[in-house]
Amino acid sequence: MSFKPPQDAPKWDHNAEQILSLTKESIAKHRGQMDKIGSLAAKDCDFKSLALAEADTQFETVSEPLSFYQNVSPDKDLRDASNDAEALVRDYGVDDSMRLDVFQAKTAAQKNIKESGAWEKLSPEEQRLVEKMVLDGTRAGLALPEKTRTELMELKKELSKLCLDFSKNFNEENAVISFTAEELDGVPSDVISGYTKRTEDGKELFDVTYKTPDIFPIFKYAKNSTTRQRAQEGHESRLEVNVPLLSKAIGLRRKIAGMLGYKTWADYITEVKMIKSGTAVEKFLDDLEQKLRPVGLKDKETLLALKKAEHDATGQPFDGEFYIWDYRYYDRIFVEKTLDLDDSLVKEYFPVSVVIPTILEIYQNLLGVKFEEIKDGSTWHPEVQQFAVWAKDAKDESGFIGYCYLDLFPRSSKYSHAAVWPLLPGYDLPDGKRHFPLAAMVANLAKPTPDKPALMRHDDVVTFFHEMGHVFHGLLSRTKFARFHGTSVARDFVEAPSQMLENWCWEPKVLEKMSSHYQTKKPLSGELIEKLIKSRYVNVGLFYLRQIFFAKFDIKVHTDSEEADYTTLWNQLRESISLVKAGKPCPGQATFGHIAGGYDAGYYGYTYSLVFAADMYATVFKADPLDPERGQRYRDKILRFGGSREELDSLKDFLGREPDTEAFIKEIFGADAPSRASL
Repeated sequence: MSFKPPQDAPKWDHNAEQILSLTKESIAKHRGQMDKIGSLAAKDCDFKSLALAEADTQFETVSEPLSFYQNVSPDKDLRDASNDAEALVRDYGVDDSMRLDVFQAKTAAQKNIKESGAWEKLSPEEQRLVEKMVLDGTRAGLALPEKTRTELMELKKELSKLCLDFSKNFNEENAVISFTAEELDGVPSDVISGYTKRTEDGKELFDVTYKTPDIFPIFKYAKNSTTRQRAQEGHESRLEVNVPLLSKAIGLRRKIAGMLGYKTWADYITEVKMIKSGTAVEKFLDDLEQKLRPVGLKDKETLLALKKAEHDATGQPFDGEFYIWDYRYYDRIFVEKTLDLDDSLVKEYFPVSVVIPTILEIYQNLLGVKFEEIKDGSTWHPEVQQFAVWAKDAKDESGFIGYCYLDLFPRSSKYSHAAVWPLLPGYDLPDGKRHFPLAAMVANLAKPTPDKPALMRHDDVVTFFHEMGHVFHGLLSRTKFARFHGTSVARDFVEAPSQMLENWCWEPKVLEKMSSHYQTKKPLSGELIEKLIKSRYVNVGLFYLRQIFFAKFDIKVHTDSEEADYTTLWNQLRESISLVKAGKPCPGQATFGHIAGGYDAGYYGYTYSLVFAADMYATVFKADPLDPERGQRYRDKILRFGGSREELDSLKDFLGREPDTEAFIKEIFGADAPSRASL
């Protein structure tokens, strides 16, 4: 494009002092704006005088990027300052959410708007904004007596700090576990070549971090079960420091829910979700577990038979048990034996240098956009790619959509999984112009080794496709208010669009398009593609039972009225639901990042939203997944609205009917699917 974006990309050149001073300035400015709103006489409160969304939006556009540094900056001072800045923002957020004067101004505005007849003149999105802002205050406890409100505010601040510390420990964790070459027998040589090698007491050792590209190949390939057990137990115990933080956080949530008049924290959290109550979550998970258990038991028998055969052949004792460190190893062997599908071979067809541009091309064609790389832009690390995103047929600057950043490779003290940060929202400015969004994807793809270029497992390809779905939700949403922009939807719907898009990674023509062997440059053969597709639902019972275990642990700790020993609960629930035994009970709950990172009483949402994802794909895209017309329908009916209307209304608009579970059950169970399942 020869034209310049109408909004400059932000600069990423802050120092530690600036991060804190800008955050403090932003808080002071927002507080001043709230003081003005809070001092209005009740009769003067209306939609215009409150300028309901402006102050919050201005505040977030400053604070979000500054809080982001802690996840990606190579500079410890910057990370620490960013973490401190987020703590300031969270603390201030608690104070701000508890302002009685502002809440009274909002309730007065709602009353005046309705009584004056102005309500009908507001757009549906404006009406939604008023209702949500008043509900925010009610849920924050502003209808409670002053003494209770003060105590509530202190508890919320304490909870916020605990969650922040929990997440910080995640990002700062940098332990290693050491193995000899003999202990690593079976692990691919290109993986081993990426480990740090050292000598201790004349013995050669390999130091393995607990980051996914390092540790997961041991779970999948190490022939020595003791190696896998040590790796598993080390991985699950790596964040023991989080155990007391989580226990305390759950206790605080229980207390806060009671003060607000909710029976449980789960009821409080789900009130604003699609599912609406903790009891409905338990029912959904119980129903699904009941359907999956027979499938899981059958999967377990199959894998246990493989284990027995291997132990008999190698002379190892066999105790008849199936352990958690056996699952990924024998799952891989089963896939290789029954489908003759070698994960390491498949990986050779997915070099990062081919896959990433191809996935971007698929999205660009499907959704009618164009990515333009900015080569000399400001970023937080030299490896980050920066793009300006335009409408495909843009004729001038009015075709600008927003910015996208990709930070794809692991490095020390960087966020260790894959996620998207909507750093700047899109919204209408008071002068009628548009503020454009910015989305950043952070991932940890394998780096090149001395033997091979950077290659992606098929799992990594699926994850990348999924995360790019969140990027486009952020870019292609077109709401009036930042509050409803992009992924600002009910948390049990937020994953559905991206989960739907994962289906592209299992479509033959898409797999052929994005694969290219790093040596021969040939795409995956039809035979390999067929085997890969067949592998999708191999041992699906055990896989989903594991998801249900996470969700049931999450919902149980947030519906129980008493504290428990969460390490014991974690291990007992896993064995009874996931059907795998453990050795020593490890504090796995301390590694359950979702429970402190915004998915508390919400992990069920991953599986719940799969129901909608399967329905959307089967109904609209399955017949022609690369059809731009279907892509446009998806843009117009799902992405465009963000959270500016009820998610169920967007789904009905897109599907042409009420959503149901038929597609999901059929997808998971195939020909043996139960006839119906309720949401």
